[in-house]
Amino acid sequence: MERTPGGDGLGEAVTIGVSITVPEPYGAQIQDARAGHGDPLARSIPTHVTLLPPTPVDPAALPAVEAHLRAAAVGHRPFRMLLQGSGTFRPVSPVVFVRVEEGAQECRALEADVRSGPLARELAFPYHPHVTVAHGLPDPVLDRAFEQARDFRAVFEVAGFSLSRFGPDEVWRPWRTFGFGG
Repeated sequence: MERTPGGDGLGEAVTIGVSITVPEPYGAQIQDARAGHGDPLARSIPTHVTLLPPTPVDPAALPAVEAHLRAAAVGHRPFRMLLQGSGTFRPVSPVVFVRVEEGAQECRALEADVRSGPLARELAFPYHPHVTVAHGLPDPVLDRAFEQARDFRAVFEVAGFSLSRFGPDEVWRPWRTFGFGG
């Protein structure tokens, strides 16, 4: 999830995102690396694998969105995720990321279920599960981020996903969590 306009005011659309949280200590390690590369978004975005990118939603639709996400979570089982090594979307997009080596198939199935019903929308790029470590920075910085992320490795169990809201202070905050299998 990257920075997107959207308010939390009354009657305004709220901007939401759905993601798998990267647990500690790995989340802090990636966030520290992102900050160390000078990424201005490092501290405003918890470390995650996106399932639904920033999406404006009418506040009145939030109960239906939550019901949809609960139903999506019920249909999935916990799975193991392995984050390992670096990748990039350059030259198409100035992003360096840690690869999802194990759990990518489960992420794709989750993403398809989440991005349906009341959350159906087109994407700017095909879905590719990953964890961002540098975004929108000069090429030499992206090169350095790519090299430094090569040795990153994290293994953890994924038991659910989170619905987050983008605040008026331009910080993403987890709002609701949905566990797999009910």
